[in-house]
Amino acid sequence: MPARTLEEHYDLFLRAFNAGDLEGLMSLYDDQAVLIPEPGTTVQGPALKEAIAAFLALKGTMELKLRGTVEGPATAITYGAWSLNGTGPDGAPITMSGESTEVVVKQTDGTWRIALDDPWSCA
Repeated sequence: MPARTLEEHYDLFLRAFNAGDLEGLMSLYDDQAVLIPEPGTTVQGPALKEAIAAFLALKGTMELKLRGTVEGPATAITYGAWSLNGTGPDGAPITMSGESTEVVVKQTDGTWRIALDDPWSCA
């Protein structure tokens, strides 16, 4: 499910997340992508997939809004705001929110994939 525009990328991410589609989310990331699953921690490779699976395990509903972009010929930065309402490991309701910054790279086929994902930044 490749994204041809930065706006479409956000839409695809939101739809895949709310559907609990781990493989769909992973298809939006570059093979060498880095994720900050919590402030001060970075993951990539198999650990990136595990971190995204942990977010999906909250069985939550995400709201996501693209707040801005800076687009170059092959790289772009996107800024967003998100909130997530789900269920914690103890069964209690959990609410999370943040402002995100993503570095996305244009692939040879013209689609965009995430290279760096910081959902905790101050955009």
